[in-house]
Amino acid sequence: MAPATLRPYTPADEDAAIELWRRTWAQHYPHIDFNARVNWWRERWRQELLPVAYVVLAENDGQLLGFVTVDPKTKYLDQIVVAPEHWGSGIAEALLIQAKRLSPDGLDLLVNKDNARAIRFYEKHGFAYAGEDKNPVSGIAVNRMRWPASGG
Repeated sequence: MAPATLRPYTPADEDAAIELWRRTWAQHYPHIDFNARVNWWRERWRQELLPVAYVVLAENDGQLLGFVTVDPKTKYLDQIVVAPEHWGSGIAEALLIQAKRLSPDGLDLLVNKDNARAIRFYEKHGFAYAGEDKNPVSGIAVNRMRWPASGG
């Protein structure tokens, strides 16, 4: 397969991005019914993320493989999503590099404490533990992580 190309999100990408979010989270957390959360996510996508975040897509031959959302004003990386069949392919790294370009003064994110794979990924790419928190929606325990590690 040829490498993924990155491009800005457009409104025509909404359905594909939301389906990718659902499919990816359902793969990682199979005990949660993400089908039931699609309407909630679509509303959050439209009302909370799109108004403030840059969204960059990774695709190959017209197929959406991943995306990242970054609010450079708050330095918050809300989502980095890669299709499960492309985990470990370098797409997440390419999206993270783009996120760092969009917010060169730093990035903050929340990652579920039980997502050891994601925590290792972020640590490998220069993020450091910055404290504990709870997901504001689910109440699940999360780690705050920050790049650069020395950024305050």
